[in-house]
Amino acid sequence: MTGYDHLHSVLQHHIVSTLGWPGLRPLQDESVAPLTAGHDALLLAPTAGGKTEAASFPVLTRMATEDWHGVSVLYICPLKALLNNLAPRLEQYASWLGRAVGVWHGDVTTSARRRMQTANRPDILLTTPESLESMMVSTGVNTTDFLGDVRTVIIDEVHAFAGDDRGWHLSAVLARLEHTIGRPLQRIGMSATVGNPDDLLQWLQGGARASADRAGSVIAPGVVLPGAGISPAAASDAPEIRVDRLADMTQVATLLSKLYVGEKRLVFVDSRKNVEVLGGYLDELGVKVYLSHSSLSAAERRRSEEAFADETDCVIVATSTLELGIDIGNLDRVIQVGPPRTVSSFLQRLGRTGRRAGTARNCLFIALPSNSARGDEDEVLLQIMGMLSAWSAGFVEPVVPPQVPLHIAAQQFLAAALSQGAFNTSTWREIWTGTSLMDNDVLEADAQGVLDHLVSSGMLETDGEMAFIGEEAEKKFGRRHFMDLLSAFTSPPLFTVLEGRSEIGMVEDRLIASMQEDNEDSFSGNREMVLALAGRNWKILHIDYKRKVVHVELSDKRGMARWGSSGPSFGYDISQGMRRVILGEDPAGVQLSSRALEALAGVRAWWSPTVSETSDTVFLPSGRGSADQAEWWTWSGTGRNQQILAALGASTSRAEDRSWNTALPGRDSLSAAAAVDQGVAGSLPNRVLHQLAPLDQAPRYDRIRVFPDLTPAEGRDRIDWFTSLPRDSRPLPYVSPKAVHGLKFNAALPEATARMILARRAESD
Repeated sequence: MTGYDHLHSVLQHHIVSTLGWPGLRPLQDESVAPLTAGHDALLLAPTAGGKTEAASFPVLTRMATEDWHGVSVLYICPLKALLNNLAPRLEQYASWLGRAVGVWHGDVTTSARRRMQTANRPDILLTTPESLESMMVSTGVNTTDFLGDVRTVIIDEVHAFAGDDRGWHLSAVLARLEHTIGRPLQRIGMSATVGNPDDLLQWLQGGARASADRAGSVIAPGVVLPGAGISPAAASDAPEIRVDRLADMTQVATLLSKLYVGEKRLVFVDSRKNVEVLGGYLDELGVKVYLSHSSLSAAERRRSEEAFADETDCVIVATSTLELGIDIGNLDRVIQVGPPRTVSSFLQRLGRTGRRAGTARNCLFIALPSNSARGDEDEVLLQIMGMLSAWSAGFVEPVVPPQVPLHIAAQQFLAAALSQGAFNTSTWREIWTGTSLMDNDVLEADAQGVLDHLVSSGMLETDGEMAFIGEEAEKKFGRRHFMDLLSAFTSPPLFTVLEGRSEIGMVEDRLIASMQEDNEDSFSGNREMVLALAGRNWKILHIDYKRKVVHVELSDKRGMARWGSSGPSFGYDISQGMRRVILGEDPAGVQLSSRALEALAGVRAWWSPTVSETSDTVFLPSGRGSADQAEWWTWSGTGRNQQILAALGASTSRAEDRSWNTALPGRDSLSAAAAVDQGVAGSLPNRVLHQLAPLDQAPRYDRIRVFPDLTPAEGRDRIDWFTSLPRDSRPLPYVSPKAVHGLKFNAALPEATARMILARRAESD
């Protein structure tokens, strides 16, 4: 019997008669038996591979045959837009069985939420992790009544959660929900190809301890998993990958106005600023263009996505907001300006194409030069080729949860106190048995130390064995009913941009400040200030600093767009791919234009002194960036280079080596100096450590600046010493005290601990 045979008869009827399918896809067919049996599962398939139906059809079958009632299924997505996009499809499937679907997130009105709790209670609730915790904390929601019938949770784009602090937050919230309702939940995750599916399944189930008692499997028929020794470029359905090199964004716009005319094109760029810049140029050339990025209002993004889905000859320019599975209709082309940071991200974007019969997956990469005049202006081309080298070798990044999530543990203690009113300080571990967040090997400390700090700092107060929200937590997180405590991601201060009463989007306060400064520096101090947002230009009429609102009207002048961004960061495998390209490798399955080939020859000529066929590293006493500095070229990736810099920058005189990197609650860690004093310094016992590299350098993936008098032997000796130390004893990368403001919930921890978390994460690959 097939999986189709085990589905509810009503679903079978509609699959054939309503959807017109001849049968189920392999993933959908193989998912039915384990999911209807209540097992956990990780479903893997490319974008538009039928994962939603593979999860929902078996669950709907269980719902009907086991007579579930009330909110029995949670469908969790990382984006509100993805929830809104999925709702109509799931509503159709559920309606076949007389069941209902509801959507609950920050844009849903209070009255709609109230109706869902009373007269219109849905069977399937679409939500985000933050909204789920808001329900559990809210005094207006009876958690046991509203969520007490939940049996299954489906997590879409689970890889996007697991590799981020939002994943730890989600895992902990699900564990608290299981504790509240008194039973484990079936957990189903969906993802595109990942480098470590078995590890991701274990994380989904709550970690090694929790997964030992749960049945679960990875279901990925037809998916070539990493490590299989098969190059995706050699597969029978290998995609069309092309690389071009242009001079600037105006040339990109000109090319797109003439290339693939009559087709639907999705263009990914690396920043919100470049979305606005390229969108403006395309509009001036008469191209029908739509924009999507995170600073646009929900209404603006929805307008673009809906219009784009219905068009056949247009361009949509986006950041990673459209990387995940939002349905934008059948797509003809993907164009990538610059490199994505990971192979996984590239595969997500590539999977947008080739969905119609007779079409192939495809991606055109466009490299733009930097403003450098030193000879490395084609670094972006090298980054693209390095990423494609890693891809053609069959590499996909493993999904690795962020290290030492002590701040999320602190947040969970506070959230539990909010949702339950108080919790028992003797039995608190029972609340989180369904997650590994509170495990010592995850936190690299005893979570009891975090709880003790919250009590001693006044964040929590106690009455006997019961802990409840303290005065300090009220001060730090109590604004807007503790809303800042329920979200695991941070954002810079934002201004809302309004045309009349219509919200256009958001801009950062730094842009407003810089425009004000430029205006004050002008001769009259009365220069017109114009923003670029949502593909249009807006004259600023008034800035309400108290309410953080900018009032605008349309302008015919070109506006300014700018948001904060970080420098390029790449892992070890992509960095090694760049090294291979410099040494002469041409990634399989990649076609280069004549412009790209000419630029690649220049890349190899410029960077050739930085690589060696016989050595992993190259030491240049006269650096490529500056003749008066030395450089150590490792091509090891940003994280590993941070570790090397920590080793080379360690000294017995720096206070940082001996203080804040040992601040983890419940753990005694050796500093570099203490390690030397205690004779565990490997090849350098009892020797004074001298700093060998300046610490005031931005982390890079390819090289490290070192002091000119450093010799290769001395550097290798120091690195051998560093790697010989126990992990807990190694010096950590330097982190500025100001950086802790970028770590959510940092106020709940000692500053030294927050800096330690950032340092540990900086050195991870």
